Amino acid sequence: MTLVACGSSGRGEAAGKGDRADHAPPRNAGLKRVPGVGDRWWRQVPADSRQVVAVYGAGKDSPDATVELYTRHGSLWKRTASWAAHNGKKGWTTDHHEDDKRSPVGVFTLTDAGGVLDPPPTRMPYTKSASFQAPHTWKKAYWHDFDYVIAIDYNRVKGTSPNDPTRPQGQSKGGSIWLHMDHGSGTSACVSLSESAMRYLLRTLDPGQHPVVVMGDRADLKA
Repeated sequence: MTLVACGSSGRGEAAGKGDRADHAPPRNAGLKRVPGVGDRWWRQVPADSRQVVAVYGAGKDSPDATVELYTRHGSLWKRTASWAAHNGKKGWTTDHHEDDKRSPVGVFTLTDAGGVLDPPPTRMPYTKSASFQAPHTWKKAYWHDFDYVIAIDYNRVKGTSPNDPTRPQGQSKGGSIWLHMDHGSGTSACVSLSESAMRYLLRTLDPGQHPVVVMGDRADLKA
C-alpha cells in the first residue's frame, strides 16, 4: 500500500549530502529560553525537554520558514543548527483542519520516525517501509518527500509508526503532520527540510531528552 501523507507535498532538491547542519550557528554563551517564543507557547514546553526544534515561519500566509535546533545545557539553551525550510503552502493556523494547506501552530512532542530509506544511526524508533513512498502520479520532484520523516505529534498516537492513520481528535482536524524532505516550495501542512537536515535531526534527536517542536509564524510564536 502506498501512503499519501501531508496532503501532497514533497522533497525536491536536498541542500547537501552530508549529515552536518546546512548553516553553522554562531557561538553563544547560552540563552535562558529559546528566542522568539512568547510565554503562551513557552509554558507548553515540558520541563524535562532538553531539545527544541524551533520552526520560525516567515509570515502567517507564507510557506517559507527557518528551522533551528536548540539544546539545553544545565539551565541554558544553545542553538546548535539552522536550516532553511518550508511549511504549509498557505502559511499557518492555530485551528488546523484537513486540507486547509496551513501548518498547525503549537508545541508538539517528537517521538517516532520512519521513511523509505534505511535510517542513519538514530535513537528514535524508526519504521522503514515502502508504504512511505510518495505516489509517482505526483511531480517527479516530490517523489523523495518521505525518504525520511519524523512525526510531529499532532492528532496522532505516540509510539506508533508515522504512517499510523489513527487520529484521536477526528479526521476533520487533519493529521500526518511530519518533518520530511523538501522539494523547494510549500507543503500541504508539514515542515520540509533538506536531506542533510533530516539526517542530522535523526542522528541528534534523542527520546531520552524529550524533544519537542515549537512551530508557527514568527508573530504567533511571540504571542
